Amino acid sequence: MHKKRLSLIIAIIAVIALVIIIYLANQPSTIILQGEVESNRVDVAARVQGRVIQFNYDVGDDVKQGDTLLTLSSPALLAQLTTAEAQLKVAMASRDNTYSTRPETIDVQKAQLDKAKSDLVLAQTSYERIDRLAKNGTVSKQSYDESFNQYQAAIKAHEAAKANLELAENGSSIEQKKLADAQVEQSEAALSQVKADVNELTLVSPISGQITTRVAETGQLYSPGTPLYSIIDLNDIWFTFNIREDLLGNLKVGDTFQVKVPALNNQIIDVKVTVLNALGQYANWQATKATGDFDLKTFEMRAKPINKVSGLRPGMSVTTKWQSH
Repeated sequence: MHKKRLSLIIAIIAVIALVIIIYLANQPSTIILQGEVESNRVDVAARVQGRVIQFNYDVGDDVKQGDTLLTLSSPALLAQLTTAEAQLKVAMASRDNTYSTRPETIDVQKAQLDKAKSDLVLAQTSYERIDRLAKNGTVSKQSYDESFNQYQAAIKAHEAAKANLELAENGSSIEQKKLADAQVEQSEAALSQVKADVNELTLVSPISGQITTRVAETGQLYSPGTPLYSIIDLNDIWFTFNIREDLLGNLKVGDTFQVKVPALNNQIIDVKVTVLNALGQYANWQATKATGDFDLKTFEMRAKPINKVSGLRPGMSVTTKWQSH
């Protein structure tokens, strides 16, 4: 009787153990995914060559968009500005000269026109008298021809004087005026470019954030494109995880989960998925078969805190529990 009871107990225990094993085998396993805190970072560089004469902010300082970070000096660029301003003045003076005529020149042409009118009236009167006499046969053919030629010459002289006056009043030709206008526009464009370069001697912050790197040193000469400051935007922070595609499940943008930040005393933060991107071929992969028939790609998953969290900084580690199915 005792043996039967013991066997029954053992059988019951075995059944319970089997049920537990089956239950645990059907439960999804959990792994720990590790990610990193990232933020928008901007490297600020000068577009022109210059020597640092003053910097206003250092590493750790908070700046606002538009704040002056540093000032550069470039005597060569300032000389170009002076030259461009002088060239514009020359072009404008040349254009004004093309569009205008001196009053003295106009007065001379008016006097020439008045004289041409008087000569024309005299030549016309003389010709008409000779013409009447020629019809009566009282003057020679030669006298008539001379009078006619003088009259025609007076007409042409009058027309020429009138044209010269119009030219003096109107100034240069349309083509010359267009050329003068184009030269002024060209000089204005050159001056605008130099002014834009001079403005680049004052380096301003393109975003609001915190300075993490300062390369600039007073007195040092820097070439165009050299990063002088690095600024991070602490108001635009996210978490990045690299996750194999067979662990994605039905994950989609907009889903929420929780992460833990060791640097913030293991604070638990609610986050929302914002990006799911397949990484390049260089990313980690895993062959699904021994023969390597095809590979599993790695995806970049970005998630942003649902609520603002103070103390988060780029580079901090972050972990989350993830079901591996």
